[in-house]
Amino acid sequence: MAKSFEDRSCAGESQAAARAPAGVAFAELAQRFERQVRFAPLGREGQGNLVSARVLVVGCGALGGILAQTLFRAGVGELVLVDRDVVELSNLPRQVLFDERHAREGTPKALAARDTLERSGGPSVVRAHVLNLDARNLELVADDVDLVLDGTDNLETRYLLNDFCIARGLPWVYAGVVGSSGLVLPILPGRSACLACLFPEPPPAGVLPTCESAGVLLSAVGAVASFAAGLGLRLIARPEVPFEPALIELDTWNGDVRRLSAPRDPNCRVCARREFVFLHRAGAEAVALCGRNTVQIPACGPRHALAALVQRLPAGVSEVRLHESLLRFAFEGCRVSVFQDGRALVEGTSDVSHASALYERVLGAHSA
Repeated sequence: MAKSFEDRSCAGESQAAARAPAGVAFAELAQRFERQVRFAPLGREGQGNLVSARVLVVGCGALGGILAQTLFRAGVGELVLVDRDVVELSNLPRQVLFDERHAREGTPKALAARDTLERSGGPSVVRAHVLNLDARNLELVADDVDLVLDGTDNLETRYLLNDFCIARGLPWVYAGVVGSSGLVLPILPGRSACLACLFPEPPPAGVLPTCESAGVLLSAVGAVASFAAGLGLRLIARPEVPFEPALIELDTWNGDVRRLSAPRDPNCRVCARREFVFLHRAGAEAVALCGRNTVQIPACGPRHALAALVQRLPAGVSEVRLHESLLRFAFEGCRVSVFQDGRALVEGTSDVSHASALYERVLGAHSA
């Protein structure tokens, strides 16, 4: 962080006052954060650092929702939220930022999360991006952030985040959960192990249990996300305080918590040899989303205004809804969501060929 801690504390107070809703004085904001400022390791200076920080939360589902809510309520100055998905009814038991209205309307998760957070008030600014994070757009959404938090549901994105953060010397916190247990790893480039030090390559599909195969408990999601958020807050509030990262393993069903040594690998592909292979992957193939009975179709060809696409939908399309950044409709037993970035989700099938053919029949002529 470029500024001194004294400067950041003062700047944080000024930014908080500037971000306050009309008629809300800084004294009222100070009262809002009074209890956490009394926590001596954070203190007034740490709160100033939080209020002037910018944090990227990747994924707004189960993990990401709790991460975003915790940082928002802690007073982090700016939250950048990224998610590629829409809200479904099956999300509601464990994804805390969504309600039945969001599920009925198929609201993009990033927009639903922003809506819920902003209704709770406070000085934080929320930027929401409805997109599939990849090597081409990550740099744009992560511009000038102080920290990255992992709320994703796939390993490809996590290895991309690891490459990006190590390449730029940016701290980030890995978090993963399945069943009743999960892992948390704070990563400080140049000082601690990175994700690839511990897990050099993503395992083949089907090797690890997933939320689809093993289920997931909200208690486990909450515990893992709270650990990750707490460590993230520490990293931006008190970056000067010595800290020894470790791999934390939690199991909320059995009541186990273990702190495991996580040494750096001197031959690590990423942080030792600085080979950032995930930063150079295009990611432009249709893929079935894990446990979702949904296929993601990548953007291809020139983009078209969503309102204009509505006028060109063929016969047989029904239940058409046009949102702020999303067009949704039903066709041949599937539900299709088309985003502003040109990407689409075809829900109701995990067959990539079938989903691609359906997409071509409906929108192919307008996306080539």
